[in-house]
Amino acid sequence: MNKGSSFLTKVLLNAVSVGITAGILPGVDVNGPVAILLAGFILGLLNAIIKPILIILTLPITLLTLGLFALIINGFVLYLTALLVSGFYISSFWMAVLASIIISIVSAILNMVL
Repeated sequence: MNKGSSFLTKVLLNAVSVGITAGILPGVDVNGPVAILLAGFILGLLNAIIKPILIILTLPITLLTLGLFALIINGFVLYLTALLVSGFYISSFWMAVLASIIISIVSAILNMVL
């Protein structure tokens, strides 16, 4: 599988995960399939570009918290996605952290199935 189709697959998995999470959590709202796909795309971009930088910059605190600070980073990236995508709303930062955990679980399940 080439890198282009791999990225597209990740975007679609992210989009499905965001949609499922929006259906589960009351603080996460997505207005339509275009917003879901755009959220999946932006989340994939931010995970590929910004998240590695944040992980490196916060490595001492992540090590100090035995990796739990990575949950905060994931929540921040998801919250940033919601700020950038019109039609994708998250009620609070802590809801974004909880949503990022659910998105990770759903994505892992989808990756195992596919």
